[in-house]
Amino acid sequence: MEITKWNPWREIEDMFERYTKSLGHPSGEFITPGDWAPRVDIAETDTEFIIKAEIPEISKDDVKVTIDNGILTIKGERKKEKEEKGKKYHRIERYYGNFIRSFTLPDNVDESNIKASFKDGMLSLNIKKTKESKPKLIEVKLE
Repeated sequence: MEITKWNPWREIEDMFERYTKSLGHPSGEFITPGDWAPRVDIAETDTEFIIKAEIPEISKDDVKVTIDNGILTIKGERKKEKEEKGKKYHRIERYYGNFIRSFTLPDNVDESNIKASFKDGMLSLNIKKTKESKPKLIEVKLE
């Protein structure tokens, strides 16, 4: 008899897979379009904000970046691979379909001075800062 180490995470994964199968969803294909979003890192320097989004295997033509009323939005689509004859998938864990990420920009950014680059599945946005406005002190008299 072979002794194996108990892995609670594997047990949870098996339970989740049994649950999704009981709902009639094939394994690995229960995500609907729009239910996934790329991972994003947001950093700040003295002069700019830097946003990096991981979107591998997506063409730059399938990604759109917009700014509207201080909201930066990244939209796109990862197209599902076509089935090929003689190829059988045993597991599909990557998400396909549309995605959208939105971020509220702070007041001290120059929306007209954004540099975007796309290389090796990484979308990088450099958003320049403007001079920071000093907070206004307004004294309110109580009656």
